[in-house]
Amino acid sequence: MGKKSRVKTQKSGGGATSAVSPKDMMNIISELLQKCSSPAPAPGKEWEEYVQIRSLVERIRKKQKGLSVIFDGTREDFFPELMAWAAENGASTEGFEIANFPEEGFGLKATRDIKAEELFLWIPRNMLMTVESAKNSVLGLLYSQDRILQAMGNIALAFHLLCERADPNSFWLPYIKTLPSEYDTPLYFEEEEVHYLQSAQAINDVYSQYKNTARQYAYFYKVIQTHPNASKLPLKDAFTFDDYRWAVSSVMTRQNQIPTEDGNRVTLALIPLWDMCNHTNGLITTGYNLEDDRCECVALQDYKADEQIYIFYGTRSNAEFVIHNGFFFDNNSHDRVKIKLGVSKSERLYAMKAEVLARAGIPSSSIFALHCSEPPISAQLLAFLRVFCMSEDELKEYLVGEHAIDKIFTLGNAEFPVSWDNEIKLWTFLETRAALLLKTYKTTSEADRSLLEKPDLSFHFKIAIKLRLAEKEILEKAVASGQAKREYFQKKLEEGAPLPKYEESNISMLENSVSDSKLPIILGKLEEADETGEQELKMTEALSEVNAGGDVLVNGDSKQLSGTNTENEETLHREENAMKTDDAKENVEEITECNKVAEGQS
Repeated sequence: MGKKSRVKTQKSGGGATSAVSPKDMMNIISELLQKCSSPAPAPGKEWEEYVQIRSLVERIRKKQKGLSVIFDGTREDFFPELMAWAAENGASTEGFEIANFPEEGFGLKATRDIKAEELFLWIPRNMLMTVESAKNSVLGLLYSQDRILQAMGNIALAFHLLCERADPNSFWLPYIKTLPSEYDTPLYFEEEEVHYLQSAQAINDVYSQYKNTARQYAYFYKVIQTHPNASKLPLKDAFTFDDYRWAVSSVMTRQNQIPTEDGNRVTLALIPLWDMCNHTNGLITTGYNLEDDRCECVALQDYKADEQIYIFYGTRSNAEFVIHNGFFFDNNSHDRVKIKLGVSKSERLYAMKAEVLARAGIPSSSIFALHCSEPPISAQLLAFLRVFCMSEDELKEYLVGEHAIDKIFTLGNAEFPVSWDNEIKLWTFLETRAALLLKTYKTTSEADRSLLEKPDLSFHFKIAIKLRLAEKEILEKAVASGQAKREYFQKKLEEGAPLPKYEESNISMLENSVSDSKLPIILGKLEEADETGEQELKMTEALSEVNAGGDVLVNGDSKQLSGTNTENEETLHREENAMKTDDAKENVEEITECNKVAEGQS
C-alpha cells in the first residue's frame, strides 16, 4: 500500500486571499463566538440571526480560501486502497465491492448471492476510529485537559479525524481518503436553499445546527491558537471553518455507539467500509461481537449478485435524515413531525391532569409526534390526549375511583376509551391542531408537487421541498384521521353504544418496538441517548462563564460547548422553550383554539 502522503494544502482559486493578520482573524472569530453565544432570538427573528451568523462565517471562509487540506485524486481513486487496507487488518472483503449507484451514489454491491441473515461483513476494533483511539493519539494531551472533548465524544471524534487527515503516516489514511469531500447536510446549503425550509418544522433544527457548528468552530479556533497542549496539533497553522464543517459532517453522518473493550461502557466510533452501506426500511442488522472484538453485519434480506446491499439506519424521520445525513428517504415508514403539547398551568383542572399523567409516566408538557402511519398517534400521545380532554368527573375516576391504578394502564390502549365524549374531544382537538399547523406553511402541497416537477432543481432545493411537503402530508393525514375518528365516536355516542368493559390483562400503556436480533450487541442509535439534556445544561453554563470572563481558557481548562450534531445541540433549551406554549406568541392562536376544543366549546 505504501505510506506516501497525498495530502496537500488546497491551492484552488489562486490560493489564499491577501494575508490576514492573526489579530484581524481573532477579532472576527471573537465576534462570531459572541454572536453564537447570545440568547435565543425572539420568535420570528430566527432567520435574521441565521443570516447574521452566516455573514460572519462567510467573511471567515473568504479569508481562509485556499487553506483547507485536500487529497490529490478523486474519492473513487482510493477505494482499492481501502479494500486492501481492510483485508490486511482482518476485515471481510469477499462477496461485495464498492460501486456507484444512480440514486444513492456510492454503496456496497453484492458480487455473489447473499442470504438473509448471513454474516457477510465484519470490521475489527483496531480499524475503528473511536474516542478511545483519539485519547491515544496526538489529540490526547489536549483531550486530557479539555472539558468539551471529554464530555462530547462526537467533537473529540471530529478533531481526531482532522488530525489524522493531516498526518501523512496516519494508519487511517486509506479510510479517510475515501470519505466524501463535502456533504449534503444543511451545513452545506446555500442561503437561498435554506430559505426553502423556512416554513418547515425542521427549520429550527437547521438553524441550531448551523449556529452551534459556528460557535464550536470559533471556540476551538481560540483553543488551538492559545492552549499550550494544542501547539503540537497538525491544525495549528491551518484550521479553517470548511475543515471543521467537513469533520463535523463526516462524524454526524457516520457515528455509531459501540461497547468499549471491557463491555462496561459505550463509546462513539467511525466504522470503515461498513459505513459505505446505504439505508432502506427494515430492522437493525448490525451489532458488536465482544468475543471476537469486531463489528458484525448480517444481510437484511436475500441479495443476488450485482444488487446493492442495504442496511437500516434506524427509526429516523425524514427531518432527521435531511439534517443529520443529507438525504430524503422516499416511502419512509417511520416519518413523523413534531407536535408540542402541554396542559396549561392556569387551567382549573391542571393539578388533577398533571397527577394522572404523572402516574402514567407522561410529562404534562412535552414534544410528541404525529406519524405517517394510521393511526397517526402513538399509545403515549393517545394517553396524553385522553387525560388532556378529561372532565373533572373522569379525572376523579382515574385518581380515586375503583381500580383507578389499574385503569391508568388502559390510557394508551385504543380498545378502552375513557368515554365516547372524551374520544370525540381528543380527536377533534387533534384535527384542529393539525389544521392550524398546516396554516403555518407558506405554500400548499399542490404547489410543492408542481415545484418538484421542474427539471432544473438543485439536489438541495429538491430535498428541501420534499421535506416540507412530507410534513404537510403527515398533517393532512392527521386532519383526515381526526375527522374520521370524531365522526365514528360521535355515532357511537348517538347510538348509546356501551363502552368496552375493562378487564385485567397484560395491557401495555406504551407500544413496544424492540426488534429481535441474532447479533450479540446492537449498535446504539445516537438519537436515543438520554444524557444529552444534562450535558447541554452544563455546556451552556460553561460557555456563559467563558463570555463573562472574556477569555476562552483559564489555566488551560477550556469551558464546555455544544455537541457536534444537532441531536446533541441545545436539546434541553429547545424542549424547555417548546413547553412554554402558553407564553409563546406564535402558539397563542393554536392554544386558545385547542383549549376551546378540549373544554367542549367548539
